[in-house]
Amino acid sequence: MSPRGKRLAAAAGPLAAAVVGGLATDPGSRWFRDLEKPRWYPPAQTFGIVWTGLYAGLAWASGEVLAKGGDGSFGRAYAANLVTNAGWTPLFFRARRPWAAAAESAVLTVSTVDLARRAAWVSPAAAAVLVPYAAWTAFATALTVSIARRN
Repeated sequence: MSPRGKRLAAAAGPLAAAVVGGLATDPGSRWFRDLEKPRWYPPAQTFGIVWTGLYAGLAWASGEVLAKGGDGSFGRAYAANLVTNAGWTPLFFRARRPWAAAAESAVLTVSTVDLARRAAWVSPAAAAVLVPYAAWTAFATALTVSIARRN
């Protein structure tokens, strides 16, 4: 596959994860509204804004690594990360399993840190772009644990 093809394929992943997440999210449900949330829970619009930027960075960084010859292990780690990413929303909103979602979010954080580590071997700039994604997934883990504890 050409470098351009690799970049386009890398961009398709976050788009797919965003679609899955968007379809499974239901912040207007009675169940979600009735959950006790911590005082530091961000305003609702924060999530769409943050995820848009993170997905854009993830697409660029992964495309950069793959186009520059990142090995197959990066591609597999990237695919696993996207599957894990897309899994949180159905676990939390559809299955209504905050503790399972918290565990899944912790796995996503580890996966994201690993992705940045793998990217650093090929492109330090790509790795740097993945750092906010790792930080946000760590925050999301703490937030999900806090919600699970309260409920």
